Amino acid sequence: MSGNTHSTNVLDNLHAVVTGGGSGIGAAIARALVDAGARVTLIGRDAAKLDAQRSQLGTSHAVHCAAADVTQPEAVQNAFASARDALGPVDILVNNAGQAQAAPFGKTDLELWNRMLGVNLTGTFLCTQAVLPAMIERGFGRIVNVASTAGQIGYPYVSAYCAAKHGVIGMTRALGLETATTGITVNAVCPGYTETPLLQASLDQVVAKTRRTADDARAALQRANPQRRFIEPEEVAHAVLWLAMPESGSITGQSISISGGEVM
Repeated sequence: MSGNTHSTNVLDNLHAVVTGGGSGIGAAIARALVDAGARVTLIGRDAAKLDAQRSQLGTSHAVHCAAADVTQPEAVQNAFASARDALGPVDILVNNAGQAQAAPFGKTDLELWNRMLGVNLTGTFLCTQAVLPAMIERGFGRIVNVASTAGQIGYPYVSAYCAAKHGVIGMTRALGLETATTGITVNAVCPGYTETPLLQASLDQVVAKTRRTADDARAALQRANPQRRFIEPEEVAHAVLWLAMPESGSITGQSISISGGEVM
């Protein structure tokens, strides 16, 4: 998404926090928000990645970085305190931090189960709790959870991931109703397979385990999308930007599939 995509700064004077903002979908979302005029805080575990992303975003708008593991309550509180000190109250929260790991259900041990729920669901819960009281007090807020088509349908061999993303959508719907009269909206975007480093790691795993060629592995996953392609991170970012706009105030509790028609 280029810096020229949005001719007006529709998010001027708003502070957005993006978790998992150092690469992939999170980086694309951060770019879209900066291009729209927002001040942006990037949160993630890898401080070097966050700093590199901040450099790529340039200096036209304020960008702050806070390294934190979103599964750790104290780390989350410290990161959001740092964000508020640097750029002011949080108006927009994008819960993008996540992780996916495949395993047959019979080989999904408790450690894997807890890790998938921790980063994908508990992290979303903790970050939302960190901003919600102040949003309610100010009477405005936008919370966008990056879920997945795995939160809308089932996929084999990723039961823990599916359970976590279904949980994110359930929380989105409940909180959307709970905050419906407060000026806050809570929505989820649900990408299908998206062209990111996380997808490439999955493809590498398929190649290693099945001895398929890289092209065959890509084609097999692309067949899940009726458009026969992977989603681009910028397409997810565009949907997040739309939901973050003040004019999107009537949209809440929704789970928007970005999947080329895979989920309808």
